[in-house]
Amino acid sequence: MKTKTIVFLTGTRADFGKLRPLIDKVVNSKNFEYYIFVTGMHTLSKYGSTYTEVQKHGYDNFFVFMNQTDSTDMDIILSNTITGFSNFVKEVSPDMIVIHGDRLEALAGAIIGSFNNILVSHIEGGEVSGTIDEPIRHAITKLSHIHFVANNDAKNRLLRMGELKQNIFVIGSPDIEVMKNDSLPSLNTVKNYYDILFNKYAIFIFHPVTSEQKQLSKQIDDITQCLIKSDQNYIVVYPNNDKGSETIIKKLDSLREHKNFQIFPSIRFEYFLTLLRHSHFIIGNSSTGIRESEIYEIPSINIGSRQHNRHNHDGIIDVDYDPQNISEAIKKIKSFSVSPTNYFGDGYNTSDMFIQILNNEDLWKISTQKYFVD
Repeated sequence: MKTKTIVFLTGTRADFGKLRPLIDKVVNSKNFEYYIFVTGMHTLSKYGSTYTEVQKHGYDNFFVFMNQTDSTDMDIILSNTITGFSNFVKEVSPDMIVIHGDRLEALAGAIIGSFNNILVSHIEGGEVSGTIDEPIRHAITKLSHIHFVANNDAKNRLLRMGELKQNIFVIGSPDIEVMKNDSLPSLNTVKNYYDILFNKYAIFIFHPVTSEQKQLSKQIDDITQCLIKSDQNYIVVYPNNDKGSETIIKKLDSLREHKNFQIFPSIRFEYFLTLLRHSHFIIGNSSTGIRESEIYEIPSINIGSRQHNRHNHDGIIDVDYDPQNISEAIKKIKSFSVSPTNYFGDGYNTSDMFIQILNNEDLWKISTQKYFVD
């Protein structure tokens, strides 16, 4: 097979963590050249300038593009990313663009690939949630040519969306491979690196829901008051940069002097996994409480509508924004146990399946002209 050029696009600490096992397989293969286009939250100092995490892994061919400032609206971020990524793609002429999930940067990548007749591979399409992320994810699906999904439920959704069955590959979720890797740092290493003082703690992550802007200030005030009243220790990570994040960050920053809170703009992916693995529970509305927590048998309190319709497991307490219900959930969660289901894959061969599929010459014959399958 003639050497193929693949561009991976990453916009957040989370999607880079999921893409990294796949990137490593491509980097170590003689059949491919690679580039990594780094943008989005990675470039913002407020969120820890996480583009440096890409650097630390020793990748040679990466390009950093700043697509936003702290106050840029989502539609302008999309526009900026399309412009910057379009110029980059015309420079390197890739055979494939690999994107993940449901963020604006992934949508930009799918648009560029579709408009320029470049194969687009979408990681973890076909999933559902309760926010603007869901229609973005489905829009990316319709612009993508190849789908690497986590499970058969996701595959069946793509089939109902008119995608070709032979272009859908069930490989599991790539980050589970990282989660089950023996090379994750020890808890002491992580605590020393981030100067974490707690021996026992829970994790709190709360993202803005773009359709609930008017209620957001009260939501985060009520939730943090419940956390304070619980008198437990919390490791807190900043939200993503969707509209409303400033409201959340302002409230979190006001808790920096509180003895029960340690607050971080960002935590390295592998280090975060170690913290999750040793936590008592996770609370908020992050998908981590739905997906990754199950792998480590960590119970979760899921607040509000952001993860609506996501896969559930027996270790999740779903609550609304009522403070009494949140406080009751914190009391109950101590007695919860979790039984892993492997719903998102077993984590042992996802990247191997990915590279095997890429090495199949038939894959590269897939047409960039898409048709709806009735």
